[in-house]
Amino acid sequence: MGERTRIINDPSYLVPLLRTFGSRTHKKVFDLLLTEWMTKEELDEAIEADSLSSLINLKKAGLLESKWRVPEPGSAPSKEYHTSYTNVQVNFQSSFEDLSDIIMLAFKPYEEVKDTIESLEELVAEGNTSMSKLTRELNMNTCLICATARRSDRLSVMGQRLKLIEKDEEI
Repeated sequence: MGERTRIINDPSYLVPLLRTFGSRTHKKVFDLLLTEWMTKEELDEAIEADSLSSLINLKKAGLLESKWRVPEPGSAPSKEYHTSYTNVQVNFQSSFEDLSDIIMLAFKPYEEVKDTIESLEELVAEGNTSMSKLTRELNMNTCLICATARRSDRLSVMGQRLKLIEKDEEI
C-alpha cells in the first residue's frame, strides 16, 4: 500500500494523536499495524496486553482501517486492522488558550477529566447533541467540547453534532 497523508484541520484531533503517541502501548500497536494487517488477538499476543483501548484510540484519531479476514474453512471470520496513514499534515490556527487546554486534556489522567467527560456523555445520552446547545449548557467553546468528546471512549464527533458510540461501532 502506498503512502497516505492524514490532513488535520481541527486542533481537537490532536487529543487522540497525542494520546496515541504519548503511550508506549498505543505507539507499539500503531507501529505493528503500520506494516501488516493484524487481528485484535494477534495484537494482544504481540504486545502481551489487551489492545482494545489502543484500537479505539487509533480509530478516534482517524488512523485505523479494518476489513474481514477470510477464515479457514469451518472457522468464523475475524476483523483485522491496519493503520491507514503514514504521514500527517497539520493545518489549523488556534489561540494559545485553546491549544493549551487541548494539550492539557490529552495528557491529564482520566480521573482529572472524568467529570467533564461524563457530563458531556450524559447530555448527549439525553438527546442534547447539537454543538451550539452543548456550548451554552456546559459554558465551553466548540473546540474544547470536540476535544473532550475525542478524549471520551463513548462519544464521536459528527460535524456539528456529537453521538454516542454503540458497542458494535467501537472498532
